[in-house]
Amino acid sequence: MLKKDLILQNPLRLMAPESEDIISEGGLGAVLARAGVGKTSLLIQIALNALLGGKNVLHISLDDPIKKVSLRYEEVLNRLSKQYHMNQINEIQEAILPHRFVMTFKVEGFSVPKLKERLTDLMEQNIFSPQMIIIDGLPFDAEVRKPLTELKAFIKDCSMHIWFTVRTHRHEKADPHGIPASLAPVMDLFDAVIQLQPEGDEIHVRVLKGGATPSNLPTLLLDPATMLIKNK
Repeated sequence: MLKKDLILQNPLRLMAPESEDIISEGGLGAVLARAGVGKTSLLIQIALNALLGGKNVLHISLDDPIKKVSLRYEEVLNRLSKQYHMNQINEIQEAILPHRFVMTFKVEGFSVPKLKERLTDLMEQNIFSPQMIIIDGLPFDAEVRKPLTELKAFIKDCSMHIWFTVRTHRHEKADPHGIPASLAPVMDLFDAVIQLQPEGDEIHVRVLKGGATPSNLPTLLLDPATMLIKNK
């Protein structure tokens, strides 16, 4: 019941009111923000919502070691338990731990064939079969379209979906819809795009593509103190 309570209270559910997931199998999602604004924290909350629902999540970090990634999950879950006044946090952590697997790559050593090889090994040995993948730290440069296309075809066959962090820059140009230049060339590959936009003392969560219809979506914020999603 505790896990269900956390799922029901998660404001991110407002982005997909008729489904458990913001994006469906075979889909790609992105969280955009400048450095330090909260991209990874938001993706961990998306991952925790899936984990609490019994889904398997593979978290791939191209920047941080496994221990640091695991610690960030613990920190976010602890903050959620305090926010919703839940005392049985250890019980929840033990329940979701078998559903999470953390994998690391060096940025320069990451490639789709290497990921496929490591992931296939895990699945064929019945070690871990993810339903959601998070890739944190992939550079969105001029060469990114090819690996994204390969990943999209691969995860569709495996009934998975992937979320990426996309680092933007303060002076980066954006189109009229707010899509930054680094993402615009591959925007057609994505099913959902969420932007974290600092405005004064608030960080607004803006759905640029996918999710619920913007007119029906209440204003969501990322609390700068806790990095947790909240309604305005």
